[in-house]
Amino acid sequence: MNEMSSDISTTIVRLSTDKPVRKTPYQVKGVFIKKHPDEPVTPMLDGTYRKKFSYPRVQVKILDEQIYIIGINEGVQPVLSIPDKIKELNFGNITFTIDDFEIKNLNNQFTSIGSIIKYSFLTPWAALNHMTGNKYRSTPYKRKSSFLNKLLGNNLIFLAKEMGVSIKEGVYVKVKIPNLHPKSIDDNKWKAFRGEFKTNILLPNYIGLGNGITRGYGTIKGLFSFDVISLKKELSEEETKDMDFILPNDLKMQKKKTKSKKVRLDKINLYKSEKNNRNSKKNKKKYNLAKKNKVNRPNRRNAGRVFSEDFDVIVDGNTAESEKNNDFQDDQRFNTEKHHKKQHKF
Repeated sequence: MNEMSSDISTTIVRLSTDKPVRKTPYQVKGVFIKKHPDEPVTPMLDGTYRKKFSYPRVQVKILDEQIYIIGINEGVQPVLSIPDKIKELNFGNITFTIDDFEIKNLNNQFTSIGSIIKYSFLTPWAALNHMTGNKYRSTPYKRKSSFLNKLLGNNLIFLAKEMGVSIKEGVYVKVKIPNLHPKSIDDNKWKAFRGEFKTNILLPNYIGLGNGITRGYGTIKGLFSFDVISLKKELSEEETKDMDFILPNDLKMQKKKTKSKKVRLDKINLYKSEKNNRNSKKNKKKYNLAKKNKVNRPNRRNAGRVFSEDFDVIVDGNTAESEKNNDFQDDQRFNTEKHHKKQHKF
């Protein structure tokens, strides 16, 4: 079952400050971006590498009123540069002096191993977005746990692939959620759970899973000791009997299915468009004919009806255009500099 690949390293830096930190991860990131723009860690926080990395290589967490900064692979060295250069964090209304840095380095992460290990969600796991939330609601209650197992399993396979680790044989996953009725969090209408999960994938402490990682959601911590895990042992049926086995192909099939669905929708829309064009030509022909015959005829209901039908087409067109304008305005509103600053307000 072992699929060891390139050594993926991570580092965890805990900042010991002179007072408890009652700020959000976004606020801490905002200080780095504004007060320390030239530091190596800042491009990892301000979105510079968003197109290059699908999963954030540097993550900021606030746990027990302390700041944790996690560096993953390409983010390790930028995070390790922090202790030498940053001695305080000035939020404007309050300044935190950094008294000490606690650093922990880890290796061989994001790989499948020969042990089943447990993790706890320290912060709500925002597992469901708009799309997956709809699917979850329509899933029968007795199958909801398996739905979440598959969701998390696909997430883990994606993370491993993102780090350059090949999970060819799949992963074992078992989510333990006390309450299968999720709670709404944030303005994005994400649905979140609290609980634990177990798997055969070795993960760094304090990284995030699910939605809202940069906001601190889905932060995990391993409930195991490195002394008792095995990297190369084969898993037994007894160890995995109550777990779901997720194959990498499941993720590919979902993508293929989504792509096929898009192709079908495109064909349907093309057919509708062609049909509307044909109808439009017919209506235009009828309208011109009615207009020609109308010259010496008194006004009648039928004549008014032709105008009314044409007017309805115009109304529908205006309505569609109005909706497009509204969508454009919404898009503009949520991508303004003002909105960006609001997200990083402190």
